[in-house]
Amino acid sequence: MTTTESPYSILIVEDEPKLAQLLIDYLQASGYQTHWLADGAEVSHCVKQQHYDLVLLDLMLPVKDGITICKELRQFSDIPIIMVTAKTEEVDRLLGLEIGADDYICKPYSPREVVARVKTLLRRYYRPQDIVQSDKLVVIDEQAYQIQYNNKILDLTTAEFRLLKALATQPGKILTRDQLMDHLYDDYRIVTDRTIDSHIKNLRRKLEQLNDQIEFIRSIYGQGYRWETQAYRFR
Repeated sequence: MTTTESPYSILIVEDEPKLAQLLIDYLQASGYQTHWLADGAEVSHCVKQQHYDLVLLDLMLPVKDGITICKELRQFSDIPIIMVTAKTEEVDRLLGLEIGADDYICKPYSPREVVARVKTLLRRYYRPQDIVQSDKLVVIDEQAYQIQYNNKILDLTTAEFRLLKALATQPGKILTRDQLMDHLYDDYRIVTDRTIDSHIKNLRRKLEQLNDQIEFIRSIYGQGYRWETQAYRFR
């Protein structure tokens, strides 16, 4: 197996250590970052606290089963989920997809097939054109309070820049308005939801000047906002 570079992080939820290690080995050989959980107890907490790009979720797990976990995740995240199951009945497959899974794979499986499924789902879910070319990289200048993309530079206000930084450092993760408020000012002034929405609106208008075909910040109804592109760096 040859190693290639990838910006993606995969959460593996599997109670069989040998099988989990096999998946880790193959995914890391393909360049992915991996994190392993042996039961379902902390999955939702981990997805809320850490950034992952995809979850490989076993159906039968100690403490909490995969279907319950999938339902929990879908309450606050649309992270891609591949259900892994030893049950081959059609009803189980359909149930796994109906509760929010994006794909399923049956045991026993080839780890190469799992890697292929992961690549396919990531390619479908995320925009690969945002990742490869250096001139398509979002460059966030912390000293100048500027953002650069595709050879275009924008100046941001302090509030806009702080919101941008809060979102961009956790791509794919939904941040609530309360969480964004904590990043906005240093003097603990009272800030309303409307203030956050107004700053986000102005920020998105500026980002459209960089590329009006890319939705850099997505509104998640009833929850908050999420930074969409994975391709960024600070300087």
